[in-house]
Amino acid sequence: MRRSKTISLAEAIKDYIKEMKLDGKLVEINLINSWEEIVGKAISSRTSKIYIKDHILYVHLSSSVVRNELLMIREALREKLNERAGSEVIKEIVLR
Repeated sequence: MRRSKTISLAEAIKDYIKEMKLDGKLVEINLINSWEEIVGKAISSRTSKIYIKDHILYVHLSSSVVRNELLMIREALREKLNERAGSEVIKEIVLR
């Protein structure tokens, strides 16, 4: 049976992502992958683990100096990450 309406592959993928409710996770993954670009190579090299759970960004750091620096700019960093995502994905940042 032929379908009367054909759609492009891009539209089919977008529909699939929307139907499976994966769009929020994809935005989170894009933020994590762009971490080095957002904070810079110096901070990124001292980050051992980064993940998002329940709209909270967890960042594990190997340097206490970098941790203190990020504590001071935490709110600006959160705004920058949300601006990059296009919506409020991160509500809080936890530095460990």
